[in-house]
Amino acid sequence: MTSRDRVLAAIAHREGDQVPVDLGSNPSSGISALAYSRLLAALGAKDTRPRVYDVVQELAQPDDWILDRFGIDVVDIGRAFNDRPEDWREHLMPSGDVYLYPAWFEPIRRGDDFFVYDERGTLLAQRPSGATFYDERCFPYEGGYPADYSGLDEAMGKVLWSALVHSPWDHAGEKDFWKDLRARALALRAETDRALMIVVGGNLFEWGTFLRRIDNFLVDLLIDEVHVEEMLDALMERHLATLEKVCEAVGDVADILRFGDDLGHEGGPFMAPEVYRKLFKPRHRVLVDYVRAHSSMKVFLHSCGSIHALIPDLIDVGYDILNPVQTSARDMGPEKLKREFGADITFWGGGIENRTVLNGGSPAEVREQALQRLELFSRGGGFVFNPVHNILPDVPPENVLALFDAVAEFNGRRPGM
Repeated sequence: MTSRDRVLAAIAHREGDQVPVDLGSNPSSGISALAYSRLLAALGAKDTRPRVYDVVQELAQPDDWILDRFGIDVVDIGRAFNDRPEDWREHLMPSGDVYLYPAWFEPIRRGDDFFVYDERGTLLAQRPSGATFYDERCFPYEGGYPADYSGLDEAMGKVLWSALVHSPWDHAGEKDFWKDLRARALALRAETDRALMIVVGGNLFEWGTFLRRIDNFLVDLLIDEVHVEEMLDALMERHLATLEKVCEAVGDVADILRFGDDLGHEGGPFMAPEVYRKLFKPRHRVLVDYVRAHSSMKVFLHSCGSIHALIPDLIDVGYDILNPVQTSARDMGPEKLKREFGADITFWGGGIENRTVLNGGSPAEVREQALQRLELFSRGGGFVFNPVHNILPDVPPENVLALFDAVAEFNGRRPGM
């Protein structure tokens, strides 16, 4: 099977020749630049500088030879952009490492803190001393909802996830972007048999937290539904307009479209299921239905946290894939998830615990848990291997190697290998 066939078979709940594997297909399945730099050094590539394609989370774009080394089966269409040396710029980090950042990214450094301002001097984001990612500093509707949404685009542009967006969307304002997106996606598909993913936000709950600030928005869900729905409807207009262009440009080229909307924290959903069903589920359904009606792409939802109570609704909406599968959260144990929902949705992640085993365990412990999760989640298909979210800076290179060596070991045991 090709990598693309392998991924699509898994999403169709069929066992392929191998369990498909992901590293870096989207901003919740990647690796931090610091961890990647150490991995490169461990593999003898000390002179290779990480390219930080997601500047907010400081995620590295894996090099082609790393994708080959780890048997990765899916890639982000965004890697087809920023393909010239002049598209990148060197940045000296407080750690002493030198990373390559997109040439358009020019934070202001004061001591070991980094700041990003807009052209009017508004502070949008800050990377505090000792941190390895940027924090949001501007919440445009923190003081209250606007009288109308004619200025929503400008407000969204002040949120770091939009202002500092990753490829291909850092080129979205350029002339002929959509034509270029299609051309680059077609070229990428021609040169690789890996599955292709297009990352599209489509966030609704999260945009409420970005614009209003999370504490305000959670209260709004309970006491101010009128304003919440007005804002959600304004967001939906923009999301559907974007989806129309995405489907026209790459709906027959990309294999998977990724939405994001973090709906849970470690103890449960951010809202009661009834609130989700009233405010968000109908709108999520509209987005998913649009993709299904206008493309051949499978639909992927990224949502962190304990969302067990919402998974039946997400299946009903029509999502094909759930990521990152936060198995340490309440009611999210791997056995429980696979037993209750494994026939109806594909789990993309959950392959190892990031905050305990991958970062703090021995290579032997990493191997053991990875093999256990592979055995459990891969039964009957419906699984793409990836850790629970991104590989963070505290993960030692020997554990990254042990993780992907375990996957190769497991896949080597399968029939036909």
